Amino acid sequence: MALDYRKCAQEIVDHIGGRDNVAQAAHCATRLRLVIKDNSKVDKEYLDNVEGVKGMFESNGQLQLIIGTGTVNKVYDEFLSITGMTAATKDDVKAAAAAKQPLWKQLLKPIGDVFVPILPAIVASGLMMGLVEALGKIPGLNFAETDWYAFLDMVANTAFAYLPVIVAISAARVFGGNIFLGAVIGLLMIHSALTNGWNAAAGYDVWYLFGHIRITESYSLFQINQLGYQGHVIPVIIAVLLMSNVEKWFHKHVPEMLDLFITPLCTVLITALITFTIIGPIFSGLETMVLNGAQVLVKNPLGAMVMGAIYPVTVVMGLHHMYNVIEAGMLSSVGLNTWMPIASAANFAQFGACLAVGLKSQSNKTKVIAVPSALSAALGITEPAIFGVNLRFYKPFVAGMVGGAIGSIFGAITGIGATAYGVTGIPGYLTINNAGVYTVLLLVSGGVAFAGTWSFWKEEVKKPVNKPVDEAAETGKFEQKPVITCEAGTILAPINGNVIPQDKIPDGTFASGVLGAGVGIEPEGEIVYAPFDGEVSSVAESKHAIGLSGPGDMEVLIHVGVDTVAMNGEGFEPLVEDGDKVKAGQPILKFSKAAIKAADHPDVVVVLLTNSDDYKQVSV
Repeated sequence: MALDYRKCAQEIVDHIGGRDNVAQAAHCATRLRLVIKDNSKVDKEYLDNVEGVKGMFESNGQLQLIIGTGTVNKVYDEFLSITGMTAATKDDVKAAAAAKQPLWKQLLKPIGDVFVPILPAIVASGLMMGLVEALGKIPGLNFAETDWYAFLDMVANTAFAYLPVIVAISAARVFGGNIFLGAVIGLLMIHSALTNGWNAAAGYDVWYLFGHIRITESYSLFQINQLGYQGHVIPVIIAVLLMSNVEKWFHKHVPEMLDLFITPLCTVLITALITFTIIGPIFSGLETMVLNGAQVLVKNPLGAMVMGAIYPVTVVMGLHHMYNVIEAGMLSSVGLNTWMPIASAANFAQFGACLAVGLKSQSNKTKVIAVPSALSAALGITEPAIFGVNLRFYKPFVAGMVGGAIGSIFGAITGIGATAYGVTGIPGYLTINNAGVYTVLLLVSGGVAFAGTWSFWKEEVKKPVNKPVDEAAETGKFEQKPVITCEAGTILAPINGNVIPQDKIPDGTFASGVLGAGVGIEPEGEIVYAPFDGEVSSVAESKHAIGLSGPGDMEVLIHVGVDTVAMNGEGFEPLVEDGDKVKAGQPILKFSKAAIKAADHPDVVVVLLTNSDDYKQVSV
């Protein structure tokens, strides 16, 4: 009997809370993808039994109903007809799911997504830079005059000297652009033909692409300042965001036979033109405003408080290197750099906040990032602490701003200063004119930020249920080998055992591929391990299945046994919860083969790439 598509769609609408409870709706080859406004209005039990719905799960903020190839198109058309909605793409649905988050999280998430993968590079460079600078400042050691200093300084500052390239590659991955085109944009922004951005105060030349078409007294239309973006973050991210969207537009509109030639060429040219004529000048204007304002504010305690608070914001924007102009001006005019205590207070406050996260967090992953990042910030290099920890968790960043503000007031009142510039934090002792007062300043700023973070920040990572992961990993650890590959990445075997083809899985739904491409594994052990670095998107109420989100938006379902949902969790022990971050090889589920056998179910472990239709090449 043929499926009544209209009836199926109507039942879905009626039991997801109606049209008003749906933000977006799209479909792929097998699934109806819905973004629900209020999940409490969804009758999941009823939906699971709707004729035509072969399965249901939640992933990345989406309710996904598995309907099947061909059939889903007809059900979707009826769904649109009933609700009066317009067709959306999978990207629209993903965007709608992300839009359900608070605004501040929506704004900060891309920055966090860009910087988390590159943390090892900036943490290592930050620590080495701080140590090398400190050694170079020790009187009598003369380390700064040695070849070792020159070599180590080069090694230490490489990640920061070419930071725009690293950021651009990571940003392209986050925004869905070609990472190699992203690298080109990053390289372009620090090209050797441009004046190094850290030397902007010495002046730079200008290109006029279409002559002097004046917009203001100092700016002409399509004027390009021959100035690099060394040390900058925000303009690089904006440029790559633009590049990714331009690239997607060309891929969509250019015929496939011309796409390889036209899309990269036009994408890079358009992005370069807009970056250097619009994004760059706007950012340069913002720099000038910040610097002029800083020179005025730093002269009084109230102004120092403001600058101490916003200093880490300027680090995020990549403006902080320009403060060297203020410091150099102070040294040349009055012989004392009173800006340095403000910068030190702000930096040491970020150290205090980051250290509090490292000590308070129960997540080992957070600890191993936060503690080294805090040490780097104590030495005056705050990017690892800000981007890798404090800004991601938001409250530590704000606590650091408060600590920096209070410490800066103290610095302005006491009038301490430095005899050099470019050194803050602990190495600042080598240049400060009053070590005792400087010690109090660091303790105040770092202490306030530490206390604020400790009091108001609560870790969002959920604790593993039942036994800790380490206790669960009793025996059976094995060398994980790939079982599914696609252009987004590799899915490793979650358990040791004999791998069987999908069509040999003793379940018609799994074997047919309607839920996605995959394999079965006849398990030798009783512990399921994460198949990649990713996030737990769902743990079945009956504990027998876990959904995971991985690199390149891969969505994987690990289902232990066939028809084991009927066991109602008996014999299953999840070791993770929804939202947990996992690493490849981490135990995520423990089960009893004896219990499954006693319930008369096959114990085959099913591994499915549920969104395999999103990829052109999937190998199992």
